[in-house]
Amino acid sequence: MKVLIVEDEVRNANKLSRLLQMLDSEIEILAVVESVKDCVDWLKNNEEPSLIMMDIRLEDGLCFEIFEQVEVKAPVIFTTSYDEYALKAFKVNSIDYIMKPVREEELEQALEKFKSLRSTPELSDSIKDILGNLYKKEAFYRSRFLIPYKDGFKTVKVDEIDFIFSELKITHLVLKNKSVIIVGQTLEELEDELDPKIFFRANRQHIISIDSIDNIQNYHNGKLKVGLVKDPQREVIVSREKAPILKNWLNS
Repeated sequence: MKVLIVEDEVRNANKLSRLLQMLDSEIEILAVVESVKDCVDWLKNNEEPSLIMMDIRLEDGLCFEIFEQVEVKAPVIFTTSYDEYALKAFKVNSIDYIMKPVREEELEQALEKFKSLRSTPELSDSIKDILGNLYKKEAFYRSRFLIPYKDGFKTVKVDEIDFIFSELKITHLVLKNKSVIIVGQTLEELEDELDPKIFFRANRQHIISIDSIDNIQNYHNGKLKVGLVKDPQREVIVSREKAPILKNWLNS
């Protein structure tokens, strides 16, 4: 069994490697990669592993960005310190979700589940269908924000948002009236909370709404440049890997 480990903390990666090989001496650790970028590059240039052990928060973003940039066929066991990503994890190849610190008995159970699913692929497909339906049924999206205002608060409706950008780790909502509001959520959190039919994560700095787009132009190396109605001077560059996803989103 050939395993790829995606983990940005050396101590956790070493512990995971040690536990895996202790539980099954036939496991081969193909590589340990620390970031979204490194994982995408590795998957593009190597044969698909049997299994991927993947942390969720990596040094350059959430691991879910990997699935947007490259096709991942291997099953994934997620390891994380955060429980809020469980439903999203099961939407992308997950067969188990282990909370850190990883314990030997939990990892052993996850490996047994993997081996069982590998031996009965029709069961694996059924589980994915069930989890996919669960995700669809439970998905709901934010409709408003509660914002501090003067001596109290005010609400801002999501349909007032034109686009969102992050600068110096601060998230800014740009409204359709061109006013700007700072919120406490990260872009990663808002990506999960906003309706994907209306909002698109263009890159690490921007989430754009369907109404915010003025034009789209070809950029070098297969990238796209999005022009915004409310901020024509702002360059929103979409990567080559994400360009077809943007086109499909606009054409859906």
